[in-house]
Amino acid sequence: MTDERRGDVASVDSVLVALADPTRRQLLDLLAAQGEATATTLAEQLPVTRQAVVKHLAVLDAAGLVSGGRVGREVRYAVRPAALDATARWMAGLAADWDRRLANIKRIAEAAERDTP
Repeated sequence: MTDERRGDVASVDSVLVALADPTRRQLLDLLAAQGEATATTLAEQLPVTRQAVVKHLAVLDAAGLVSGGRVGREVRYAVRPAALDATARWMAGLAADWDRRLANIKRIAEAAERDTP
């Protein structure tokens, strides 16, 4: 496996780990709807503390799904779609592989059925 491929796999892994948590998915949904928001604003819309939101945002940031930028005393977070797009491409490739495999199994089964007296 090449270093680039290893990096792609690690990126996909971190995105999938980040998306495994329902609170983090809610945070992404909120940020996608609002454009950008602070941890305080996000915490007001969720049943978790501001500190919990900050920890979840750190996981999303490490996965490349959000970024935080300082505006005065606030840190405003926004969605970064590139990591999600890369994961979607990986999943589409995986789905295409399985489609080919299943089509091959179907072809073999149909051929065996035709050959049976």
